[in-house]
Amino acid sequence: MESIAIDGNSLTLEIMKQAAGGNNHFFLGATAEQRMVECRKVIETAMKKGDVIYGVNTGFGKFSDVKISAENIEQLQTNLVLSHAAGVGQPFSPEIVRLILLLKANTLAKGFSGCRPELVHNLLALLNNDALPIIPEKGSVGASGDLAPLAHLSLVLIGLGEALYRQTRQTGADILATIGIKPVNLNAKEGLALLNGTQVTTALATFALLRLEQLVKSADIIGAMSVDALKGTPTAFDRRIHAARGLPGQMQVADNLLRLLQGSEIVASHRDCPKIQDAYSLRCMPQVHGAVRDSMRYARSIIEIELNSATDNPLIFLEDAEILSGGNFHAQPLSLISDLIAIAAAQLANISERRIEYMLDPSTSSMAGFLTEEGGLNSGFMLAQVTAASLVAENKVLAHPASVDSIPTSANKEDFVSMGTFAARKALEVVQNSEYVLAIELLCAAQGLDFKKPLHSSSPIERMLSFVRHQIPHWDRDRLMAPEIEKACDIIRGDQLIQLIEAEVGQL
Repeated sequence: MESIAIDGNSLTLEIMKQAAGGNNHFFLGATAEQRMVECRKVIETAMKKGDVIYGVNTGFGKFSDVKISAENIEQLQTNLVLSHAAGVGQPFSPEIVRLILLLKANTLAKGFSGCRPELVHNLLALLNNDALPIIPEKGSVGASGDLAPLAHLSLVLIGLGEALYRQTRQTGADILATIGIKPVNLNAKEGLALLNGTQVTTALATFALLRLEQLVKSADIIGAMSVDALKGTPTAFDRRIHAARGLPGQMQVADNLLRLLQGSEIVASHRDCPKIQDAYSLRCMPQVHGAVRDSMRYARSIIEIELNSATDNPLIFLEDAEILSGGNFHAQPLSLISDLIAIAAAQLANISERRIEYMLDPSTSSMAGFLTEEGGLNSGFMLAQVTAASLVAENKVLAHPASVDSIPTSANKEDFVSMGTFAARKALEVVQNSEYVLAIELLCAAQGLDFKKPLHSSSPIERMLSFVRHQIPHWDRDRLMAPEIEKACDIIRGDQLIQLIEAEVGQL
């Protein structure tokens, strides 16, 4: 297990991908720890001078004009955590909680929050021991940070709340005792620093993007399989066509499809057929899949910055010994790109479902109806397409943007909110739905290629078909469908398929 130092500046999406699976050990870098110590001194000096500092010796939100006496400052921080732990709904998955823990530790390690290093050490102790706070997924509007979910995370640090440890829910106090750390007594500013920030929204958007980046590669491979299963022509993927437009994602997908189909006997077998053009779902894959890639590229650029951002309030600027209030906790940048991720993933599923239908309809595919040899007695992939249609319809509702909504909160103190957490939650759901749609296309394309025997597709597609058939046999008669969709989805979500194909054709 690799040990990685965090310093508030060095997180990458690749590290996040590993961390989601619990595959790393993290520790606070020495330079970052020293900066945290110095930053903490700025807070303590300001308090000794009697400065009025938001969230340190004042109330919160609408209560920001209420001064808090010195003897109540620590109680103020604890009260904040208790009162803000108002989340509802199902808990976030272990993958998401791991990312939240890492992101929260990283932003505090950046040295703008005024927290003691102890908080980062304890957050990382939870992460490294896979002791994962139970965090309800609903309750944040993405405005003053992800207040409610981060409060539930913080409960465990002070020995309250619950956490999942080795598949068992335990109290916060028991978890801390098990992993050998003491509950934190929150000092001035520390409760606010834990609750302020975009870490929940960022974790969700990051996980959705990583899944979509995996899926778009699979979509090109599966789309190429469908082209051959339907005896489509690769003419529409000619590099000159896409260079004439110049969009990078489109050119990349066209090149991917050409490489994937190169050497196919099936393509050669119908080179002189009278059909001039294929349906859009085949010939416009570069335009549609490519637009998804370009959207992902922009989303990645925003998330890569946000991974290492200071999103607390107020922020302490060590070099100037100043404490400034602002609004970096506002999740609008993440809200917008989360909606973009959802829309892009929905389009990837939309065009996939059309290729599925194309393959199942004998009037368009010239194959057996619903890809079954004995139609009537067998229904074949009839209901698999219905499932795909239902997921695509659901995606269209979920793709409605959350970022354009705002409901004022905190007695109009927080009068314009981002809805970023909800945007990111539904983006991840759309990606998951789209994985299932592409899994169904994978099953249909494999069946269609079986029907083309003894002709063979290209070497990479045949390798792909063999990989699938090793786990999922040819559909010769009706059997239980649902487990096979799950197996196909597991193939898409795993790294092995992509590695297998890229080893032959290069990076997709």
